[in-house]
Amino acid sequence: MWGTLSLSPGRRRIMLLAAASVFALNAHAQERTQSPAGTTLEAIVVEGGAGERGDGPVKGYVAKKSLSGTKTDTPVARTPQTISVVAKDQIEDQHVQSVAEALRYTPGVVTEYRGASNLRDELFVRGFYYVPKYLDGLFLGGDLSYARIDPYLLERVELISGPASVLYGQANPGGIVNMVSKKPTGEPLRAAELSIGTDRSISAGFDISDTFDDAFGYRLAATGLSRDLQEDFAKRRSLAIAPSFIWSPDEGTSLTILGGYQNEPDAGYRNFLDAAGTVTPIPGFGYVPRDFFVSDPNYERSEREQAWIGYEFRHEFNDNLTFRQNARYLHLDWLHHTLVYGSLSADPLTGANTVISRSASGGTDNWGQFTIDNQMEATFSTGAAEHTLLAGVDYQYRTRDYQWGRAPVPSINIADPHYGGFNYGSVVLATSDLQAVDARQTGVYLQDQMEIGGLNLLAGLRYDWAQTDIDDRLAANNDQSYDEGALTWRAGALYAFDNGIAPYVSYATSFEPVLYLPPAGAPAFKPTTAEQFEVGVKYAPEGSDLLLTAAYYDLTQNDVVGSQWVGGVPVYSQTGRIRNHGVELSARAEINDSLSLIAGYSFISSVVKESVTASEVGRMPARIPQHQASLWATYTLDGGALEGLTLGGGVRYIGTSWGNNANTFKVGAVTLFDAMASYDFGARNPDLKGLSLQVNVKNIADERYVASCASAYACFYGEGRSIVATLKKQW
Repeated sequence: MWGTLSLSPGRRRIMLLAAASVFALNAHAQERTQSPAGTTLEAIVVEGGAGERGDGPVKGYVAKKSLSGTKTDTPVARTPQTISVVAKDQIEDQHVQSVAEALRYTPGVVTEYRGASNLRDELFVRGFYYVPKYLDGLFLGGDLSYARIDPYLLERVELISGPASVLYGQANPGGIVNMVSKKPTGEPLRAAELSIGTDRSISAGFDISDTFDDAFGYRLAATGLSRDLQEDFAKRRSLAIAPSFIWSPDEGTSLTILGGYQNEPDAGYRNFLDAAGTVTPIPGFGYVPRDFFVSDPNYERSEREQAWIGYEFRHEFNDNLTFRQNARYLHLDWLHHTLVYGSLSADPLTGANTVISRSASGGTDNWGQFTIDNQMEATFSTGAAEHTLLAGVDYQYRTRDYQWGRAPVPSINIADPHYGGFNYGSVVLATSDLQAVDARQTGVYLQDQMEIGGLNLLAGLRYDWAQTDIDDRLAANNDQSYDEGALTWRAGALYAFDNGIAPYVSYATSFEPVLYLPPAGAPAFKPTTAEQFEVGVKYAPEGSDLLLTAAYYDLTQNDVVGSQWVGGVPVYSQTGRIRNHGVELSARAEINDSLSLIAGYSFISSVVKESVTASEVGRMPARIPQHQASLWATYTLDGGALEGLTLGGGVRYIGTSWGNNANTFKVGAVTLFDAMASYDFGARNPDLKGLSLQVNVKNIADERYVASCASAYACFYGEGRSIVATLKKQW
């Protein structure tokens, strides 16, 4: 598997040197731990949430704290906003293969709406798509970026639902996803695993951490994967590695270096299918097979390479004043060549509409981005009120070089597909997009969290300066350069009763500059803005591992940008206003030492209030299921002949959605079942302590379903059944 990855000789040497260094450090750490010498690095102990940090490990499925919602170490149950945390235990139990998949059991989220085609973890949250992703609180990628992090490198995945601009600047109104990297644990950790499964799937990973020389610690997580995808000839191959290093000269000061590298010579596959053949059968033929490959194996390419380096610095001046600075630089190269599904026509022999026109499409998309966030946190009292005051300045700079083109190629027959038949080298892509983007954002924010007995008040204010330059290298008169300023704010109140019940109310606003080019000669797009009112209740009894939440929200986005395809090219326009309101219910519980449970339900009503397309006004946008529900549970047998056996299972209901914005056809609902079984060999044999075998089955019934349709010509099959067995060793 490893030998198939396309690494240059220089990168191979770097990887070998990194591995050799890590194993040398590991040997040194093992020698040190056998001596009586101590260390100033404290182990991260998670015991009933008492030692949990908002960016650290979680014991079980119920996170007690989060940094994402307030940028301070605040209990989730005392934050007047919906925050969902998917911990590493859940990621491992469900054998999650992507960040989008990690959120499958989170209410209010439409994951993998492009079905088995998941090239960049695209998500709908509260009815809005292209929810931006953050890594360790710093922007990673939004609607244009192909940035994607392997979940094996992560400690937790967090979702902030609703506008988050006060702390994060430009942001999608549906929310943001914050991924938290694995960091040095402060105590020895050794873990390795090997997985094999259906679709010729094989993967391996290791995760090691330790401390040395009193003030230093390190961690290295690495994973590799090779598997065939659902469609014939499509595959995914990847290698990911994330080293981190911490220096902590005293209890109040620490510097953590966080790096990463991902190479995907086969990053995945994406294409479109018609509603005819997926949602409804083609007369005289039936349904398009899920494994149908519309592209050509000799032309298809999807390559992604990412590298990032950053740091987190913290210094406590005293018990009441702390300074933090987090920064990162990321570079991403993306190359994609594919043959795109066009339109159906009749087979002259059978008369059935099984002949598909195709066009070649492809190009490159290269990103560079730098982000930095400076924070000063102060705690003090004014009378009966305890304050946590946060002041910050952040900055981000992004560059993009984008080139895309198209060319005609021969058609293919679904009923009898033959590949090849044309000269791949002679396909010359006529450039349709050629542009460079420079985008800067500087933000200043202030937040005050006040606690007066059981009353928790939150208020935040932010001002952003955003500058965007778009160089259209195809149209001489269509360059855009504009500066924008935006004021955003939020306020919330929560009252925590002694019995664990905590009702809350909040209001928040957001803004998001538009990076798409308007038609030639048209004025630059205005930023989209949004506002949300949310009311809810949380229940987290003291000393329990239980978190129940219920929320109602009313969310409106203004100056929405949409696109229409004209002559095979997207033409963008600001389509107006969308209002979404809904209900989300969530339950996370460690019932006892044996039983863990996750449950969720969401309802959404989404309506286009204003649009340049008259047929969309008053309609619900496509791809949004009005109802979703999920349940996941695991049970570990204690005692008896089956001691050490854990059984788990889940059910996911994805409701009916509209197949286009005009609401002329629907995509049917589906219920999917997942299961897992794990056996700890050390439960009955101490010599095998830390060794376990886990089997995961997803979509047990191999249900054929359509994940969503954006129109009658853009539908996606959901992923079929997969079975994976994983052998793990921890010591």
